[in-house]
Amino acid sequence: MNRLDWYLHRLRAMSGPEIIWRASRLRHRALNRPVSWETARQSLFGRHEPDWAVLLERFRAGAERPVLLNRSRAEILAAQRPDEVAAVLAAAEQILEGKVRFFGYPLVGIGGSIDWNHDALSGIRWPSTNSERIDHRTAAGDPKWIWELNRLQHLPWLAQAWLFTGEDRFAEAAFEHLDSWIEQQPPGTGIAWRGAFECGLRSISVALAVQGLCAAPGLTPERYARIVTLLGESARRCWAERSLFSSANNHLIGELTGLATVAILVPELPRAARWERDALAALIEHADRQLLPDGAGAEQAVAYQLFTVELLSIVYGLLALRGTPPQPLGAALARSARYLALLVGDEDPQPRFGDDDGGFALRLGPEEVRTVREHLGIVDALIPAPEAARAATDTVTAAWWRAALGTESTAAPEPPGSGYAADGGLVVLRAGRRRLTMDVGPLGYLSIAAHGHADALAVTLAADGTDLIGDPGTASYYGHPGWRAAHRGTRAHPTVSVDGADQSVKAGPFMWSTHARVRVRAVDTERGVVDAEHDGYLRLPDPVTHRRWLVAPPEHQSIVVVDLLSGKGMHTADVSWPLHPALDVQESEHGHLVTANGDALLSLTYAATVPVVTDSVRGDETTDLGWWSERLESREPAWLISARCSGSAPFAVVTVLGRGPDTVGDLRIEHSGGGIRAHWTDGDTRYTLVIDTTRDGAADLSTDR
Repeated sequence: MNRLDWYLHRLRAMSGPEIIWRASRLRHRALNRPVSWETARQSLFGRHEPDWAVLLERFRAGAERPVLLNRSRAEILAAQRPDEVAAVLAAAEQILEGKVRFFGYPLVGIGGSIDWNHDALSGIRWPSTNSERIDHRTAAGDPKWIWELNRLQHLPWLAQAWLFTGEDRFAEAAFEHLDSWIEQQPPGTGIAWRGAFECGLRSISVALAVQGLCAAPGLTPERYARIVTLLGESARRCWAERSLFSSANNHLIGELTGLATVAILVPELPRAARWERDALAALIEHADRQLLPDGAGAEQAVAYQLFTVELLSIVYGLLALRGTPPQPLGAALARSARYLALLVGDEDPQPRFGDDDGGFALRLGPEEVRTVREHLGIVDALIPAPEAARAATDTVTAAWWRAALGTESTAAPEPPGSGYAADGGLVVLRAGRRRLTMDVGPLGYLSIAAHGHADALAVTLAADGTDLIGDPGTASYYGHPGWRAAHRGTRAHPTVSVDGADQSVKAGPFMWSTHARVRVRAVDTERGVVDAEHDGYLRLPDPVTHRRWLVAPPEHQSIVVVDLLSGKGMHTADVSWPLHPALDVQESEHGHLVTANGDALLSLTYAATVPVVTDSVRGDETTDLGWWSERLESREPAWLISARCSGSAPFAVVTVLGRGPDTVGDLRIEHSGGGIRAHWTDGDTRYTLVIDTTRDGAADLSTDR
């Protein structure tokens, strides 16, 4: 897609007020040229320079501000959690060696004297020019890598290492990095200032790390003045350039959290009180928008829900330490925790839906990714929540908050059962050690749905603590455009692709111009029946509607998925099932047998009212299908199996998923008038599924021995 097409699609995604606002922003940006640090300081404090020695003493004393990282709590953590503290120290030592690793990219050396505009991974250097003139979308390097470096999220590791050991080399390295960053990156210059979101995330790490280093000998009044100027200028930009309208997703939360963190931790800034008031009001408003009433994330991406909630948790935690916890934010954290706890039973693997860039709000621990269980541990440390505590895993981050707030954990007595998050559009069906999900939610958040995937009606399956059928992950943002396109597309997900098309229409790597809309007809978690459809293929020359029934009664081992394409014309439908990379596949007479280490785990048997053939692909570099991605910018081969049906609509296809060896036989399906009937045998048992297509949720599975 060329740049003109992108801009046209972006324009169509905007409302009238947004177009007017963005036009005014363009004028603002044209006038917002880079400035010197001296000019930035004068804009913050005017002509009357404050007494920095006095302000530094107040900062060291923790006067009129909450404190998270300090020596006394570090001693508690070092005594109680020696292994986790050792891991933080190892991460800090690696930074002192001048080595970093971001996303799925390899470890690279950045040296002791860091060039903050140099991408050591690709060897390119980003220009030291007006940040507004840098087009990160068309650059030779991956902007995610250089942004990650400039977020300075390693500084809290160095601060903790100094608190844990008392060794000044950690503090000196942190101050040297800050000095060189400030020298090389004046306000508005370079890729690091490209967007208020980067200002917000960087401010969180800098403010909390410097607070942890407040007693270090290297923190002089002069150095403190430079750091406060950096934080104040960043905060100003977080508000002045904040994301609004169709861009007001997790980026806005990051900008507002950065603003609030600076205002709370540096109250001497002249505008701190107003910044805190405005940021908190906006955070409360947008937390209610981005975390739906049932607790699901509006962006339709689990990883971004964790990221958004942890941003909110920073503001909640700091204000709780000050004695003024904002209850609306606490309520948002609690409802999110209840939703996420539904997704992870005692043995369930990490849920994977939508985009995941591995981003951290605050990186206190050395973990490379944030799991749902680790996230729930952090939430439980802030607002004791029984549902969160049951599934929680402790981390260094949770330990710091718990030590600061003195909270205790009380776990829920029972793991979650089946459930339906109607606002977020996710159904969870459990039976024994099996977790089955079906996505009946929207594509994503706001008009561009930036982080959603075209996976309407996708069905995933995990059993005995491992993924069998799942979401293949994100793979890439900027580094590999082909990976990005495939992993967002319908064909890669456990749903149905018609005529090779996506359900929704891509208009750029973070934008959809047309959204498939899901209609939920019925959800019955007790009977294990889900009935829903979407309109994504009504745009085809011969329009069709895809309707799917998931039938998984808890008393039966078998899972049945019936797909109906209603409409007219000749079509080809691929019913796809992406498998975990640890699994292997064998062709069976009427489907696939999934194995692991030679043991049969799952059989998939297909039948349709039109001709059907099986298909499989693994690690195809031409189509970018048949891959699984655990981390951004990395992938590994994994089987994508499917049933391919071709014929005149309407037609129906049935998939029977059975545990263990392939024992499903004599599978047949009939579709006439207002009904669908499927028959099959499994051992000595004959199954009959009867669906009344004229009645919502009318799917009955019976057996005859």
